[in-house]
Amino acid sequence: MDSLPKSLITELLPKTQDRDRFSKNSVAPQEAKYQIIDPETKRVWGYVCIDNTQRGPGLGGIRMAANIGLNEVNRLARAMTLKNSAACLPYGGGKAGLIANDSSFYNDPKLKSLLIEKFADALFELGNYLPAPDMGTDEYDIQRIYNNHSKKLNKETHDRGGVGRPVECGGIPIDDWGLTAHGLFSAALSLENILENFKLNNSKIVIQGFGNVGCPTAIKLKEKGALIVGASDINGALWHSGGLDIQELSIIRKQPGGLSNYSKPVEKKFDSNKVYWLLEAPCDILIPAARPDAVTAKNIDRIDCRIILQGANTPSNKSVEYYLKHRRNILSLTDFIVNAGGVIGCAVERKMIVDEIYSTIVQEKGTRTYTENLIFDTVAKNIKEIFSRIDEDYIFRDAATDLAMERLETRELWL
Repeated sequence: MDSLPKSLITELLPKTQDRDRFSKNSVAPQEAKYQIIDPETKRVWGYVCIDNTQRGPGLGGIRMAANIGLNEVNRLARAMTLKNSAACLPYGGGKAGLIANDSSFYNDPKLKSLLIEKFADALFELGNYLPAPDMGTDEYDIQRIYNNHSKKLNKETHDRGGVGRPVECGGIPIDDWGLTAHGLFSAALSLENILENFKLNNSKIVIQGFGNVGCPTAIKLKEKGALIVGASDINGALWHSGGLDIQELSIIRKQPGGLSNYSKPVEKKFDSNKVYWLLEAPCDILIPAARPDAVTAKNIDRIDCRIILQGANTPSNKSVEYYLKHRRNILSLTDFIVNAGGVIGCAVERKMIVDEIYSTIVQEKGTRTYTENLIFDTVAKNIKEIFSRIDEDYIFRDAATDLAMERLETRELWL
């Protein structure tokens, strides 16, 4: 078992030279990268990347995983810059990764809270990074960071300690309210008015990663008549052409063993070593909602769907998406457009902290209703704008990136 560090501190990493030496990047080099270390042992416990703060502090989640590295955090931070910019939020891009190799940090709530507390001490030094929940962390972890900063600032209410906190503490809980899923739902519904011969009713859906994003997305799509034919988590993958029982999946996903406990009939069942096979199952919409790089050159010719909704961050790259469109006629909707629901909720929460008039307006309309409507309208508006820019050679990611970069410079706000 890994021992809990006595303390954690930030250590600024040197800036690396751009490998593209002969052309100018469309986005400026990342502003700062840090590693989080135990000062006694010098062991690295995580990373923080502040990508860009042109629009405001770098907003992005804390990802807690066993094998997260600096490159993954860098890529995710860049995606957050584009995500916040495209959604016209007053934030830049940032991301943190907390390395927890020992399962005890996930299974023992007390041990996890102690690690988060140490991490919060280190994050306090980074005034231009605003943390939020991500894979492996939740609203209660963010509340611990908020409370940690409250003690240091000697303020009960402040705008430094993170967003996406529990509703009983005045926050907007991203996972509990399924806000990221609401953005994916908006994107899927928008396609009914854009694509020929496409309706959600009777569409077959496969969801890789039946967690805090995948599960509520499945529920929302099922309510519109879609059929969830495939689902997976780290324990296993299930496929049934007649549809899976979403109610049972919603219950067992939080139990030990997760989806491996499913009791209803299935036509295909893969163990934890082969969960990625589900990505190749026939469907109308494939939703990768787990780790990066789910769709790659290794499986690109076996993907069997019409649409990919990127529920996870960076589940594929630009080259893969070009191939999908031009060789496979598969439309892939870019992560930083369609899964922006979480950051929009975070932005609403923080503005409610700093703007009393805005807070009153939101509460009068109902905080959850207001937030869900803002997410739905933002994603739908961006989907429509991006499709107006797409041509034969211009893929969705190209148009989405151009849109985000334009708004990065104009600093237009929708909040």
